Amino acid sequence: MLRLGEKIVIVADAFEQSLPVGDYGYLIAYDRNPDNAFDYVIRVPQANRNFYVTAEDIEAEEQLLVVEAEKATHAALIDYALSTHNEKLFHQLMNGEAEPAENEAVAKENMSQAEFIKQVNLRAWI
Repeated sequence: MLRLGEKIVIVADAFEQSLPVGDYGYLIAYDRNPDNAFDYVIRVPQANRNFYVTAEDIEAEEQLLVVEAEKATHAALIDYALSTHNEKLFHQLMNGEAEPAENEAVAKENMSQAEFIKQVNLRAWI
């Protein structure tokens, strides 16, 4: 749940009430009426108005900044992989493969001989 006074960004307009999508505003009240579809009351300084909005229509500015930073980092890593011809990094970024697959391979190499024989017998039995 968002805090009062928190800076938010309008990301949607579910009830088509002419919200200024993309503009920022401030959360000024919770709408506690159970018969109402709206969750918050926000103040948009550019429009000089208050709006009733649902929780899906707004997003905290900090969360949006984190998402945008992750997207920019991902794009920069792809550019780096392409410019250095690092095919392994490129496929890892594009396919969403994580590094734990490599860590599992290392863990398998560190198996004792008894564990290895047990794994081979299990696979042979199947």
